[in-house]
Order: sequence, then structure tokens, then C-alpha cells
Amino acid sequence: MINHDDHNRMRWASRRGLLELDLFLEDFVANAYPHLSDDMKGLYKDLMGEADQDLFEWLMARSEPADVLMPIVMEIRAHKKAEGERRSTTVTGQDR
Repeated sequence: MINHDDHNRMRWASRRGLLELDLFLEDFVANAYPHLSDDMKGLYKDLMGEADQDLFEWLMARSEPADVLMPIVMEIRAHKKAEGERRSTTVTGQDR
């Protein structure tokens, strides 16, 4: 069951000072966060306490977070990659 208060808090926590982070996190928190396990939601909450520049470096795979945060970082990266692939397929399909 989705806890709407928790989801709304994470939507607000995901609004960062860097547009690039917003682009990573907005779709993830809207579409993937509600389906995460409680453990992964806890990791996401912990991740939102980190500095924007660190988040950006981790999500861009320029550096790696502490081992404890790696599962949620990998989940966000995978979601962003899948989102890009979906958009690419949609654009390709429209070009026909």
C-alpha cells in the first residue's frame, strides 16, 4: 500500500538545487519510488540527506557512494537508463 504522505515528502525532498538532479529524480520518485521495498525507501530517504554535488557525481557514475547507498543509486541509474530507452523507442516509432 502506498503511503501518500511519505511519497509527497520524498517528492519534495527530491527537488534539489541542480536541474540535472531534478531530471534524474523527478520521474524516479513519481513512478518507481511507490513500488520500492521499505528497505529501499529507507535508503532513498538517506540518499536525500546527501549533498547535491555528491548525488550528481554518483548518479552520473563519476564516483561511487558508500556501499550502503549503492543499491538505491544503482536503482535510480537503471530507472533513468530505462526511461531513456523508452523515450528513444517512442521517438523512433514516431519518425516512421
